[in-house]
Amino acid sequence: MQATKEIAKTITQIEQQKKRISGNITDQAGEAIIGANIIEVGTTNGTVTDIDGNYSLDVEDNATIQVSYIGYHDQTINTSGRTSINIVLVEDTKALDELVVIGYGTVRRGDVTTAVSTVSLDDLNERPIVSAAQAIQGKAAGVNVYRPSGTPGGEMVVRVRGTTSFNGSNDPLYVVDGVPVDNINFLSPTDISGIQILKDASSAAIYGSRAANGVVLITTKQASSEAKISATVQMGVSNVSNPIKSLNARQYKELIDEIRPGAIPEGTTDRTDWFKEVYGTGITQNYQLQVSDGNERLRYFVSAGYLDEQGVLSSAFFRRFNFRSNVESQIRKWLHFGVNVSYSDNTSNGVTTGQGSNRGGVVLAVVNLPTSALIRNESTGLYNRLFYGQNIANPIEEIENGRNNKNNENRLIGSANMTFTFSPQLNLKSTFTIDRRNGKITGFTPPSHGSDRDDWGNAWDTRNMNTLMVFDNVMTYKNTFNERHNLEVMAGSSWTDSQWSQSYINASHFKDSSIKTLNAANKIAWDNTGSNASQWGIFSLFGRVSYNFDSKYLMTFNVREDGSSKLHPDHRWGTFPSLSAAWRLSSEEFMEDADWVSDLKLRGGWGQTGNQSGIGDFAYLQRYNITRQAWFETGKTDALPLITQANLRTTDLKWETTNQFNVGVDATLFNDRLTLAMDWYYKRTEDMLMYVSLPSGAAAATQIVRNEGEMTNRGFEFSADSRNMTGKFSWDTNFNISFNRNRLESLELQQIYYAAETTQAFHQTRVVRNEPGRPLGGFYGYISDGVDPETGELMYRDINEDGRVTASDKTYIGDPNPLFTYGLTNTLSYKGFNLNIFLQGSIGNDIFNASKGDTEGMYDLKNQSVEVLKRWRTPGMITDIPKAGFNLQPSSYFVEDGSYLRVKDVSLSYNFRGNLLNRAGISRLQPFVTVSNLLTITKYSGMDPEVNQWGNSGAVQGIDWGTYPHSKTVVFGINLEF
Repeated sequence: MQATKEIAKTITQIEQQKKRISGNITDQAGEAIIGANIIEVGTTNGTVTDIDGNYSLDVEDNATIQVSYIGYHDQTINTSGRTSINIVLVEDTKALDELVVIGYGTVRRGDVTTAVSTVSLDDLNERPIVSAAQAIQGKAAGVNVYRPSGTPGGEMVVRVRGTTSFNGSNDPLYVVDGVPVDNINFLSPTDISGIQILKDASSAAIYGSRAANGVVLITTKQASSEAKISATVQMGVSNVSNPIKSLNARQYKELIDEIRPGAIPEGTTDRTDWFKEVYGTGITQNYQLQVSDGNERLRYFVSAGYLDEQGVLSSAFFRRFNFRSNVESQIRKWLHFGVNVSYSDNTSNGVTTGQGSNRGGVVLAVVNLPTSALIRNESTGLYNRLFYGQNIANPIEEIENGRNNKNNENRLIGSANMTFTFSPQLNLKSTFTIDRRNGKITGFTPPSHGSDRDDWGNAWDTRNMNTLMVFDNVMTYKNTFNERHNLEVMAGSSWTDSQWSQSYINASHFKDSSIKTLNAANKIAWDNTGSNASQWGIFSLFGRVSYNFDSKYLMTFNVREDGSSKLHPDHRWGTFPSLSAAWRLSSEEFMEDADWVSDLKLRGGWGQTGNQSGIGDFAYLQRYNITRQAWFETGKTDALPLITQANLRTTDLKWETTNQFNVGVDATLFNDRLTLAMDWYYKRTEDMLMYVSLPSGAAAATQIVRNEGEMTNRGFEFSADSRNMTGKFSWDTNFNISFNRNRLESLELQQIYYAAETTQAFHQTRVVRNEPGRPLGGFYGYISDGVDPETGELMYRDINEDGRVTASDKTYIGDPNPLFTYGLTNTLSYKGFNLNIFLQGSIGNDIFNASKGDTEGMYDLKNQSVEVLKRWRTPGMITDIPKAGFNLQPSSYFVEDGSYLRVKDVSLSYNFRGNLLNRAGISRLQPFVTVSNLLTITKYSGMDPEVNQWGNSGAVQGIDWGTYPHSKTVVFGINLEF
């Protein structure tokens, strides 16, 4: 009993020695800081500020507290003799101490020796973006991002310092939370917390064989000990901003009478506005929810969302369900465990584009259809397909039939990791990941019978399954010696295995459209039903040594050894080293008087990276084609399939390798108000993996995969971040500009590659030619010297001056590669109001307007755009538009300047604050409105200059041929947090 009294007395004395301190924490503008940490130094005793910035904490009488919050300088305060302490935190504008994610680790930004760009995500929740790649567009120097088509959920093209491969992929490697993935369509942008882009080889070489096109490192939001619920809701409407206007019925008849007199009856009138019938208002809905909580031992983060993007063409849509969860547990002081699970379900449906209107191209059909025609035949009730004898796709029928087509993929990525901490300096992280993808492509075209058709209906079902497994082990040692010598050594291994399978079935002859599944078909395709399978694997060893002396002299060395199953066993191992160094001049004595320089660093590096994409999983082997025999024909009851050689074996197939040099300068000036980064680089890709066609001869096959040529890219990039004004009214600016020059240096066996067959008007002529000594994707054809005033014909230049225009007079007529691309973001804030203006553009790139051949070619009975009203009609007439029925050839007449400046996004938001919200526990209530593609300044006459019908191709760029147009979008949304 006496001992109990003594313990109680001691506790009372301790409690009497404590005191309660309280106060309010704000920023320099007087705004309350929510969630600031207050810790009693030397203890685990602490608290956080509430939604009003208030706090209270019991501490020792003479205690010292430390106050911290992300983005602000820490403050340490002695509480002796004080119980009420109000604190103003000062924003930390010095970014040098920020941790930057690099390959298999992190590094302090001030100690980076390579070209790494960090993408600002400040306005991410206020922009109507559906793809993580959209968050990069216009935000990083040296990274060209564009959307080649306006199709809902359409792919983004990302090029880091130019095009490096001819046949292979030019996409960067995406690494999400340490897991390499081939695309990021599954990822919701609101789940992202950070994006770093490794641009030069000295930074990317740690990923070796998959890093020739740069590396995009994406970090998602992680588990937190702070209890928080966040929600984002967006609703948007979209409309085509620049439609092509067609001739009316009278103008159409006048035109056709010049081509084929009498083909159009007298008295035809306007009966259908095809644009209004086909195009509508696109609707976008986006709902995202995030929850996090935890304690010192266990933390979790869960997010879920739904996106529904309906296109301006009614059958086109993109829907995504996404779920993400990560859990972290500090099981022991020496053992940390984490689990990440991501699931997405994407479904899309597009429309036929990149085809002439006679082949189902919906975009061109809207222009080519006569306004005097009806949607349906009045006598049969069927959709019209013939218009005055001209075969043109009926876009209403195409859209209705296309509603049954679905492209679905569900993807599950599960990753578990364990970090063993042997000492404060040494740890080992092991991660196992499984990436399971299931794809399904289904479609159904209903039967249609009438006097002019006998369609029996078709259906198809293709299913894919891909399983990718990755096992990484990374050991890291970090230590500081004598306070000035900093050393990091990292070594690891990575094992990757991929298994892919596919089954497909096609059917026809349906009784009607009431049952759309294949069991209702009477015929299953005997020669278009089957299955496929494939596999590949990579094993890698890698390491890095980083040393810096007092953050003044810095050096990093990387090396990676990769072995790929795709390459010949004698050549499948590749070694990819890199070396970089930096010198912080601002730390030298001779810079002490330059007080306007906060930080100045010179850096340089060299490295090698590899590429094995773009070739088959068994590319070096001799493969065979299997051709089924018609067993139902007489005499073939027991026939066996034919086996024929498909290619020639490549016994020396090896890695495609890119060497890159980089020199850069980083500067922070005027008390951290201005940050600059400049880089010059030179990239040379050797042993390019290419498909080569061989002349017909004794060999059974005429195609071989081999290491064929060389390509170079050189360029300069510049970025600037400035804090123009601070305080209650703030104004920040981010600007970046990138110059790149691409050149195909050499090819060995095949010297010329033609590509891009477009409009029927060109008679199957390909308009892109690639050969050594030229940039990739050059347009090839005749030079047009305008319209002959006497004949109305388009004049073509006689290049070789032999007195006639023939194929030998063709030459290069355009270059789709821009001189430079740029992005500019201005952010202005005042008392809760935030205005963000994002501009993006491209200068010096050409576009081949193949659509013009169908909308202004005047070569058959298709309707044309109103531009042909300016056509030549009488001798002596001066005009840029030739006569109806002119000699139409692929020429510079179709090449236009594709330069543009686009007001990409303008966002206005307001942060509500007040006692009512505080009582409801709401820490953030931010409604916003955003307008995308508000204004585009361009000389291009097509629907949109940000275009390429060949999508992500490296060899073909800048082709506009009935491509799905971009839209102007207005989005209303709200961000909520409590």
